[in-house]
Amino acid sequence: MQMTPDEVIVFSAWGLKFNSTIVNTWIVMALLVGVSMVVTRNLRADVPPDRWRTALEVIVKTIQGQIEEITQKSARHVMYFAGTLFLFIALSNLMLVIPGFMPPTSSLSTTVALALSVLVAVPLFGISSKGLGRYLKAYIEPSIVMLPFNIIGEFSRGISLAIRLYGNVMSGGVIAAILLGVAPFFFPVLMDMLGLLTGLIQAYIFAILATVYISSATADPQASVNKEDKS
Repeated sequence: MQMTPDEVIVFSAWGLKFNSTIVNTWIVMALLVGVSMVVTRNLRADVPPDRWRTALEVIVKTIQGQIEEITQKSARHVMYFAGTLFLFIALSNLMLVIPGFMPPTSSLSTTVALALSVLVAVPLFGISSKGLGRYLKAYIEPSIVMLPFNIIGEFSRGISLAIRLYGNVMSGGVIAAILLGVAPFFFPVLMDMLGLLTGLIQAYIFAILATVYISSATADPQASVNKEDKS
């Protein structure tokens, strides 16, 4: 039976046990921060960009373009949040190809934490965009009877995100283990390639869904109505 990262204790210190989920999360975060610091250390207008800076700019511009395509407006603040989610999940999943590395996204605790961050971010973005009164008013539209259903809908989004990410990452690991048991000399390369692809897809889906939820919370229904009337 395949163990989850929560069950693998890497080391113990000061009476605390640090499992693979915690340690590998730190590794992913350190890599993201370290690479960003190294690439942007000479980020000045008078310094020509090198290939690493160019690659980073392409990634950032691509993420920004995808987010603005969904929100239909400049949403740099959303890019910081959704882009960070994408890079963390993508790097975690891509490091699955490293022998012995258990991606933190294959832990239910990590996927729940990521989903909770989206649950908290959605109302914060909504309140920042509309104000507290207008945002809360949306929960009782078109009738106050819809209040419990709208609240349940908000929580179901987070549950769906957590289960979706966890289920896909775990299923990929189980399939890989089965195939490696059947034909260990042929399938490793194939599964590494499949892991790279599915890791990027899952990161993309999670970030896009988070962006859609935030866009829905910050959208102005009256502006949409006025736009339809003009057309």
